[in-house]
Amino acid sequence: MYTIGQVSEMFGLPVSTLRYYDKEGLFPNMRRESGIRKFDDKEIEALRVIECLKKSGLEIKDIKLFMQWCAQGSDTYSQRKDLFIRQKEAVKAEIERLNQVLDMLIFKCWYYDEAIKAGSEEHLAGMTPENMPDEVKEAFK
Repeated sequence: MYTIGQVSEMFGLPVSTLRYYDKEGLFPNMRRESGIRKFDDKEIEALRVIECLKKSGLEIKDIKLFMQWCAQGSDTYSQRKDLFIRQKEAVKAEIERLNQVLDMLIFKCWYYDEAIKAGSEEHLAGMTPENMPDEVKEAFK
């Protein structure tokens, strides 16, 4: 059993966030001793899933629905799988978007390194990808 403070430290979450999750019903079977929340391994695993779904962009109301599906048992396996498939696709799209941002940053860092070395941007104006280092060439594309 873990206290809310221990769980807060384990996950790097504020205690207030854990209390909010509990208030929202995300830990329906959490034990309390003298009013103090006690997290067991089941809540710890639930929190891992909650944090994964939250980081994937899912809203608390949808995470709550997922937790309700879990409580309903095996009849909701398909719904749960579909939710994870949707979130996986959303994360892949976000990774693609961030890779494009990273490519621009790589290119611009190289660009300004070259401009600083030369003292101007003039020689870069007509530069083609063939004249760029491989990493920059890939980023430029």
